Amino acid sequence: MLIISTLLAGCSQELSPKHPRAVEGMLDLSEWRFDQDLIGLDGQWEFYWNQLLEPSDLKVTEISRTGYIEIPGSWNHYQLNDMELPGAGYATYRLIIKTGEKERLALKIPRIFTAYKLWVNDELIASSGIVGQNRESMAPQYLPQLAFFAAQKGENEIILQVSNFYHRSGGILERLILGSEELVLNLRYKNMAYELILFGCIMIIGAYHIALFFFRRQNRSTLYFGLFCIFIGIRTLLVGERLFIYLFPGFNWEVAHKMQTLTFYLGVPLIVMFFKFVFPKDISEKFVRFIIIIGLVFGGLVLLTPARIFTTFNPIYQIVALIVIIYLTYIFFKKLFKKDKNIGLIVAGGLALFITSLNDIIFLSIWLNDNGSTLLRSIFRTGNLSSIGQMIFVFTISIVLAKQFSEAMEKEEVMTMQLKEMNLNLDQVVKQRTKALEESKEKIEHQKLELEKTNQALQLLSLKDPLTNLWNRRKFDEIIENEWNRCFRNRKSISVMILDIDLFKGYNDRYGHLAGDECLIQVAKAIANSFKRASDLVARYGGEEFVVIMPECKKDEAIKMALLLCEKIEGLKIPYGDSSLSKYVTVSIGVTSKIPDSNSSPTDLILLADKALYQAKNAGRNQIKFLAE
Repeated sequence: MLIISTLLAGCSQELSPKHPRAVEGMLDLSEWRFDQDLIGLDGQWEFYWNQLLEPSDLKVTEISRTGYIEIPGSWNHYQLNDMELPGAGYATYRLIIKTGEKERLALKIPRIFTAYKLWVNDELIASSGIVGQNRESMAPQYLPQLAFFAAQKGENEIILQVSNFYHRSGGILERLILGSEELVLNLRYKNMAYELILFGCIMIIGAYHIALFFFRRQNRSTLYFGLFCIFIGIRTLLVGERLFIYLFPGFNWEVAHKMQTLTFYLGVPLIVMFFKFVFPKDISEKFVRFIIIIGLVFGGLVLLTPARIFTTFNPIYQIVALIVIIYLTYIFFKKLFKKDKNIGLIVAGGLALFITSLNDIIFLSIWLNDNGSTLLRSIFRTGNLSSIGQMIFVFTISIVLAKQFSEAMEKEEVMTMQLKEMNLNLDQVVKQRTKALEESKEKIEHQKLELEKTNQALQLLSLKDPLTNLWNRRKFDEIIENEWNRCFRNRKSISVMILDIDLFKGYNDRYGHLAGDECLIQVAKAIANSFKRASDLVARYGGEEFVVIMPECKKDEAIKMALLLCEKIEGLKIPYGDSSLSKYVTVSIGVTSKIPDSNSSPTDLILLADKALYQAKNAGRNQIKFLAE
């Protein structure tokens, strides 16, 4: 329980326990140290119901404000003219933040139900889905993301358009987090690493136990347990940072929501069936059948109806899950008092699962989202704690199953010893054959290891230029695509330079091909030694041409590097007596730089650099040229 408490204590979003709250659309953070603490933008935001307003609209005094609404929370049941708002609709939120100085800040934006556009100081910095005034004109999407902006001293305006016609709840159900770029990025990376570790561990354990079932079909507990692990592994990618949507941003929202809900609806019957197999005499067969039927009925409802319908029935299933938790907890303590074998581990894992699941059920409940008080939200501050509870449960149950198999193996060892005593001569024969098999196995394993090493060496050779030991064109094509996409996501500049050794054919004719090869090697080494960043890539582009990729490198820096490279290569003082340019080998360089956008591609960048190279050659060689769109 101490380990569980420690782990759960680390699952918060690292917000300062004492932070200001917005009052009537104003949040004073003029004294806040953004480089030391993150802060949630909780409190009263301005609320404009059935209005999709942009920054220019709100500068007009005639705009009528509906009132103030508590964030986080849904707009369901907001009182307007003595009537409660429905979940379907659209609205604009507004918050003024006062800061003490100009600085770069970042917003960590959670999933918002179910499409939004966000402006800060008249600049659109984030959006998800398509905001619309009806179901036909909008497109839902859950996409937790980071948005960066330059905060000005004094008042900063946040405007958020939200529309929802797909889910039973509408609005901002989770807190927006503000802080310095470094702190917000660290929080994002920690959450992603945490969820990826959970996903990997749980999926491996699940796959292992499913495979184990196919070898020991009489033990169905491994099948139920393995399937449960697979379901919660999939769910881990669909909640929290929603890494699945991050990897596939165009994935259908309805399908993703159905997958997430099905993992919950089908996971409950699976866990009941598992414990029925573990405690066959204690858990009622009728109870198990009832939970299976309920799970299948609700699963069918998810498959056959859209989210705006099946989500309205989710509270009913949450009550079913609570009944299951209470019932199984009763069984646990009943077995605990009897001091059954391995019951301590089972109870520890089960309680971790149940406690964290209760937190998530309450945090995601309609009651808390629509009517929850500030006090309750301070207690249930975050959802998706069930992921760590599931991991603890999976780990402890894996230990129990491992102990059971270990005990079975020990029994087999005892029986084997008895058989050895009865069949000594036969045992000697078996030993000899076993030894031969082991030797053969070791030989095969050694050959397999050598083959793997050879394959790895061949793979590396296929990406290296054998003469210069630089990366080749194949590796360049792979890296330029990856770095282009990364800079596109981060809105960073990427630069490329193409170098050509001046009059190299004449050098080969004058000094011979062996000297030409040595010249290429020296030039390649000089280029490689000039670029020390891990993200830079130097490759032989073909013949006497070389290419350099410089991610997150702007125009001025790229030109500076090209000029230094020209001087450095001429400074090698490789003699070239017949050259009309210099008495030493020189190069011409074409440079380009660009912030990637959706209307261009890496090929466009390479063509620009190549065109700049030709300009440098036509202008007399031994120089650089920069070319941009």
